[in-house]
Amino acid sequence: MERVVDLDEAASAVADRQPAWQAAGLLAEPVTWRDEAAAPWPQQLTAERSQINDPDSVGIHLRSLNEAELLVVLYRGGWADIDYIVDADDAGVIPSPKVTSVQAFASLLDACITRVFGISYDVK
Repeated sequence: MERVVDLDEAASAVADRQPAWQAAGLLAEPVTWRDEAAAPWPQQLTAERSQINDPDSVGIHLRSLNEAELLVVLYRGGWADIDYIVDADDAGVIPSPKVTSVQAFASLLDACITRVFGISYDVK
């Protein structure tokens, strides 16, 4: 798979946002990694970056106290899978444009959080 986005830098962008998410009452699960060099399908996810030789995706799962959820998986090839549920009447997939940089990923992540949880924040 082509390397369009540096997944380690994307994980850093997630870490930069975690204090703001926590302050807003969101629960962030540990970042998950998938290793392209791992065993055949289905590859296992792990929260331990040190166990990954050739990362091809990084994922973040967020929840709020009112049970809204957001799952974002960024692939190094420059696309993201985004699933969410706000309530029984508002759930699905958020379309993602091509993600060509960590900055584009960070902006997409922020927009998704605003859409699903109704919050905005400053990253420090």
